[in-house]
Amino acid sequence: MRISRLLLQATQKVTTGIVGIPVNPAARPQLIGAYKTTLDELKAKIPETAAYRKAVEAITAHRLKIVEENDDTAKIEELIGSGQIEELICQAEDEIKLISKMAEWRPWEPLEEPAPPRQWEYFKKAPLAE
Repeated sequence: MRISRLLLQATQKVTTGIVGIPVNPAARPQLIGAYKTTLDELKAKIPETAAYRKAVEAITAHRLKIVEENDDTAKIEELIGSGQIEELICQAEDEIKLISKMAEWRPWEPLEEPAPPRQWEYFKKAPLAE
């Protein structure tokens, strides 16, 4: 009994090493829920043609598939490659909040006033020097 307890403790994360983010013993189910909520919120609030929705749906669906297919937290973290699972939960929760803001701001709609001429030219590449 004692040996199995020691082995269990050795495999469990004690700290995230990040101030303010404690270890979450139920991280995987919480992350799955957050990703499903994100997809539901996108479908309810953001038009299908919006670039924001397309990008977030693609990333979230990819990550959800990884989380659902793997039970091992370390494997999930490795495959997603964006931090610890507790950080992924924070990211997903922040994305859910951002969806409401994006729905309010409606960046996919045309500008109310046309942009001044040459406003976006500074984003163009400079000509190559010969």
